Amino acid sequence: MTTEFTSLNLRDEIMRAITELGYSTPTPIQAALIPIMLTGADVIGQAQTGTGKTAAFALPLLQNFQPQKQPQALILAPTRELALQVADSMSEYGKHLRVRVLAVYGGQPYGPQIGSLKRGVDVVVGTPGRLNDLLERKVLDLTGIKTVVLDEADEMLNMGFIEDVEKILGMTPAERQTALFSATMPPRIRALANRFMRDPQSVLIKRTALTALAIEQRYYLVHESDKTSALTRLFEIEPIKSALIFARTRAETATLANELVVRGIPAEAIHGDLDQNARERVLGRFRSNQLKVLVATDVAARGLDIDDISHVFNYHLPDDAEVYIHRIGRTGRAGKTGVAITL
Repeated sequence: MTTEFTSLNLRDEIMRAITELGYSTPTPIQAALIPIMLTGADVIGQAQTGTGKTAAFALPLLQNFQPQKQPQALILAPTRELALQVADSMSEYGKHLRVRVLAVYGGQPYGPQIGSLKRGVDVVVGTPGRLNDLLERKVLDLTGIKTVVLDEADEMLNMGFIEDVEKILGMTPAERQTALFSATMPPRIRALANRFMRDPQSVLIKRTALTALAIEQRYYLVHESDKTSALTRLFEIEPIKSALIFARTRAETATLANELVVRGIPAEAIHGDLDQNARERVLGRFRSNQLKVLVATDVAARGLDIDDISHVFNYHLPDDAEVYIHRIGRTGRAGKTGVAITL
């Protein structure tokens, strides 16, 4: 049975905004999650990116919105891209309610962010590092927070932000509502949920396309020290049109890209340290085939939308089967076949 947004009894201002955006039927995670969040219960949503989870938490936040002096909702995101994306969506859904949304993240001057906080903000969306800095500078007041959302919690863990997240949660009111979203549920995230959440209800949205039928999967057992040579050899014998190579850390992506260039393979690294413009330039070169190889971390590959990647290489295996599926799913798209090779 399909739910319509009209059956969720949302405020007229919200219904107007989502109708203008052309939404009529909620996605599975929205249909499952919005009613739970509207009751004020804590919730854990296990879902991939691209399932519509932003609206799943944004709409209940807006439904409960009451103007007050200090911020009433806090959303933590692992990267500046995600923070900006969530803040934009939030502003879009809340435009008829005149909700004031602020995105805060590193690499930007403090002045404008502090100025906005002093003038008054209803929803703060930020990366854990910058949120902690603002708390230490005593310019961010969390005493009025009613709801906290942790978006892509597993990525915050992978990026080493989990202590920051715990510190921030410890500074919010005890009787807040907490919503946690994570594509995977490693033990550290479960521990975080047990410590900071009250009887959370779980919503698991199964990925419909876990099929990797159009993808040929192979692995080679190689000594760590021989991996780059093995990779170079594969580039000589495989009909590679364009390739995405996954490495574990930012440093590894840069080193590997340099080693490939030295061996005559045009490669560039894409990682979380790149600013948006640099990232767009690299992706532009890759899309226009000036660049054959992209070396990426899992975090940097989030939201990469490139259809004709012929090969995906796992320079290192990820710790999680879901992440492996997610990685190899970058090839064999749009009716084409692809090859996934793990060293």
